[in-house]
Amino acid sequence: MATLLSCAGSQKLACTVYETSAQGNALTLVNTFEPIPSTPITIVLHPEERFQTITGFGGSFTEAAASVLHGLSPANQKMVLEAYFSAEGAHYSLTRTHMASCDFSRQNYTYAPVEGDVDLKQFTIQPDRADLIPMIKAAQAITKDGFKIIASPWTCPPWMKDNKSYVGGKLLPEYQPAFALYFSKYLTAYQAEGIPIWGVTVINEPHGNGNNWESTLFSPEEMTQFVQHYLGPHLEQEGWGKVNILGYDQNRAGLPEWVDAMFRNEATAKYFAGTAIHWYESTYDYFPKALQYAHQKAPSKYLIETEGCVDSEVPHWKDDAWYWKKEATDWGWDWASPQEKHLHPKYAPVHRYATDIIGCLNNWVDGWIDWNMILDRQGGPNWFKNWCVAPIIADPQTDEVYKTPLYYVMAHFSKFMRPGSVRIGCSQSPHELMSTAVQNPDGSIAVAIFNPTANKQTISIELNHQKTMISIDKEALQTIVIKPN
Repeated sequence: MATLLSCAGSQKLACTVYETSAQGNALTLVNTFEPIPSTPITIVLHPEERFQTITGFGGSFTEAAASVLHGLSPANQKMVLEAYFSAEGAHYSLTRTHMASCDFSRQNYTYAPVEGDVDLKQFTIQPDRADLIPMIKAAQAITKDGFKIIASPWTCPPWMKDNKSYVGGKLLPEYQPAFALYFSKYLTAYQAEGIPIWGVTVINEPHGNGNNWESTLFSPEEMTQFVQHYLGPHLEQEGWGKVNILGYDQNRAGLPEWVDAMFRNEATAKYFAGTAIHWYESTYDYFPKALQYAHQKAPSKYLIETEGCVDSEVPHWKDDAWYWKKEATDWGWDWASPQEKHLHPKYAPVHRYATDIIGCLNNWVDGWIDWNMILDRQGGPNWFKNWCVAPIIADPQTDEVYKTPLYYVMAHFSKFMRPGSVRIGCSQSPHELMSTAVQNPDGSIAVAIFNPTANKQTISIELNHQKTMISIDKEALQTIVIKPN
């Protein structure tokens, strides 16, 4: 039911307002018109100012997530997948998965286990059949609008590398054709399962991860050369030319040197559909200058956040308050270099998610993908014991499921900002709050507003010379859906 909010003018805007807050709201439909003795924050919407088209929002299918899901009762499995993929739930539209093993697998494995098999005659996706593929298929059965999948290898087969290991090392030049073939074999195998892959990244985190879990090192020039001369032409020749190849796939501070190499000229840029990024460089800075630079370098290409999560933390179980407190730490709290330590203070998980997504949208990012959709109470399983938090935590032993506040934060965007929507102008004054807005294909406008302050705020929203006054609770995220006239 729409909440009609007071407007300055003879007509009223038909607005529906949802709020998630530290006070306990969880994507709750609210009537927010409560006069507050304060000067309103003004937000003016400009539908005539149009920016990037939204590709989607969502999370990742991992072996860890799938194994936790399948440890639950059938009823809870269905509940979790409906929470993510149904129109009544978060309505995820853009997802990611891993090609062969990653840290959130139970053990190391590759699809090409036979050393020297350059024709990949022994290629197999059999390890994915126990949990990962069934989870994806179950999600497909629930969604009505479908969802895109981006697939990322954490490493090429170890025998193709100079160190013959799952961890670290570089792809040997003589195996570049074989690694390109690895992608087309994967795309063919998954298509045969009824799982079309929308896009791939060349490698997850080409700078490596401190030599801790699966990785393959690439420089910007090496990745660009591999895509230009091997991966791109091979996929095109094999009929996979419409699969979107995204370059980079690591933290944002490194964007300039990567997009400079990828989009140096028409030849280097030909097979890149866009750039993939992660958020782990900082707990508070979303690097707007780097995002702007990447967009300006390739304004017609995708710029997609493919991974972000609360890392280096064991999840807090059924403790909503913790997710609103500045008590979370990330890898940089312990391991960042002295000159980068300031980028990694403690943070509130909800604040980080809301700030990052809004900041990304306001700086040309068109898709935002969370990491694992569901993990256990330890923050795994993970063969390296690299514990992390997911928006939904489960205890398969007791068959309990906990939707953390992060689940609702993701839903504020994925549910109301649909693929094909376009970010529109959204000016705000003063800047105590963060806001962004899109116009959906059906003509509705979704405005996301985050109030990180300790005070309830009054907001004046103006659209086409009509105004409406709303209030937003302290420490709260709202999505306001304005119906088309």
